[in-house]
Amino acid sequence: MGINIGIIGVGGVGGYFSGKLCPLTSTEGVKVYFVARGKHLDEIRKNGLWVSTAAEGDWICRPTLATDRIEDLPSLDVCLICVKAYDLSNVVGQLQTKVSETTAIVPLLNGIDIYERIREDLHTAQVFPACVYIGTHIETYGKVVQKGGACKIIFGKDPQGNGAVPQLLFDLFDKSGISYEWFGDVFPLIWTKYVFIAAFGLVTAGFDKTLGQVMESRRLSDCVLSVMHEIVTLARKKGIALPEAIVTESYEKGHDFPDETKTSFQRDYEYADKPDERDLFGATILHLGKQLGVETPATQALWEILNRRKPLP
Repeated sequence: MGINIGIIGVGGVGGYFSGKLCPLTSTEGVKVYFVARGKHLDEIRKNGLWVSTAAEGDWICRPTLATDRIEDLPSLDVCLICVKAYDLSNVVGQLQTKVSETTAIVPLLNGIDIYERIREDLHTAQVFPACVYIGTHIETYGKVVQKGGACKIIFGKDPQGNGAVPQLLFDLFDKSGISYEWFGDVFPLIWTKYVFIAAFGLVTAGFDKTLGQVMESRRLSDCVLSVMHEIVTLARKKGIALPEAIVTESYEKGHDFPDETKTSFQRDYEYADKPDERDLFGATILHLGKQLGVETPATQALWEILNRRKPLP
């Protein structure tokens, strides 16, 4: 029986995990499909995807098919969604005809409501909420570089599923050497990551400062801490169990990065003609605040700064 694996989005995150899964095509019946676009796709088609890692070396991988059209894919048994949040709805809409009740979907996006966003439009398939810890980027067309992070997928049970564990995913990840952890309830870990990335992302982008500059500034650090407290209050209102010291621990992680580090959201925000994920961070917090009756003044202030400096399209 064949296994069709689709990776939607072959950027930094998708590129690394694509590179790990691609060698499985030498196994009878396993096929790996990339969905990429532009010159990056052209280079992958011509010369394969070059994956360069800090600890595992470099290698070139060639998928069964590389395309920019989801409609070119066969029915999928496994699907990793690795696009930015602003592309998610469009991707999910196109996947409707490519998945079935048994398809295992793992969304490797930032955000606390990614599962809900997917389920708004997709009522079949198994969707396993997840987050990922990895430092990767596209260095040049056709080349993905990994320099940091644990390179680990954290995922858990589908809240709308029957509670079964995805043994097929476990087997594929084991065979490809992908590091992973499985949890019955993964949402506390998803929220824990979000506390860090949302707060630092909003502040670095809003004030055009690096992580080091934020950590050195009492005023900007207070902004980060205020947003973190708002997110934690929302989590507890929703019954998400977070560690008591999560705000302090999340803030202190800012010291773990080189001073010149810019957040991913900040880098996207800097391009006037490029979409960004402010909806995933600012708008989500504001929406949940209204829904749950939680005041979010720090996030509201940053939201206004972001929209003033770079108006929404």
